[in-house]
Amino acid sequence: MTGSPIIPGSPPPESATAEAHAVALPWHPPYDWAFVTGFLARRLIPGVETLGPQGYCRAVRLDAGGRAHAGRVRVQADTARGVLRVRFDAALAPVAGPLQARLVRLFDLDCQPAAVAAGLGALAAQAPGIRVPGAFDGFELAVRAVLGQQVSVAAAHTLAGRLARRFGMPLGDLRAGRGAGDRGPRADADADADAGPQWVFPSAADLAGREPAELAECGLIRQRAAAIVALARAIRDQGLRLAPDAPLTQTMETLRAIPGIGDWTAQYIAMRALGWRDAFPAGDLVLMRALGASTPARARAAAERWRPWRAYAVMHLWRGSAISPAD
Repeated sequence: MTGSPIIPGSPPPESATAEAHAVALPWHPPYDWAFVTGFLARRLIPGVETLGPQGYCRAVRLDAGGRAHAGRVRVQADTARGVLRVRFDAALAPVAGPLQARLVRLFDLDCQPAAVAAGLGALAAQAPGIRVPGAFDGFELAVRAVLGQQVSVAAAHTLAGRLARRFGMPLGDLRAGRGAGDRGPRADADADADAGPQWVFPSAADLAGREPAELAECGLIRQRAAAIVALARAIRDQGLRLAPDAPLTQTMETLRAIPGIGDWTAQYIAMRALGWRDAFPAGDLVLMRALGASTPARARAAAERWRPWRAYAVMHLWRGSAISPAD
């Protein structure tokens, strides 16, 4: 799926052509925008992402041609026309194609709801437009998943924001061409602080050279700090890729071999970062309760009927539960 120029008759971009670009990304109806944004809202990384009446906004850095391109991207739903309206800073124009591809994955725009509904049957009948929110960046999502282990959503939210501010880059510095070791005098505040997110989440390269003790200073327990550093080093040293085109079996084996990343976390990463539509974190307590299963094996057996769409079944079961999953 590719974007198209903004549809005639729609509101103009916030800024003129030199300051913002606009595209429209279509979806296959029905599309439950409220569910997707509700899911993302509970997992936003402070300083990196925002979500409100003006839609979803995040700070972005994408590398191309030996250069870093940084700016903000804003996404709103136009339900009348069945598209997401995307506006992004002119600095991101050279990476518009990869940027749109990441948004398609994040908002699961390639999903064919009719096929999912046929596979899930009665489970999907009440909310056929539910999607599996993906990941704008696989490493960022994986870190967020590790942070969400056995803590509240609020606690994981706080820890992710601390990591972003401690090890990420201020958007203003990236725009000025400064690197991590050359932050400007206002590294904690961009000049247009009211315009949206100010921080780009640290990449695997940013964290691979760190020690777990440094991450632990942000409030993480040592085990999770070590897992995040090991994850970053696996990307740097072992060629681990956390994207939909990564080899599924090999990637899952590499993830599970990292101390601190068990099956739940690996399945969650597969579901959202790898785009595996049959991922199923069988040990999730909310899923087990929803399925009336006393063990992960029984939950897995109960979900066999929904293959190969178990990731969508997960979303429906989480939606129907009064208890939110840990992440």
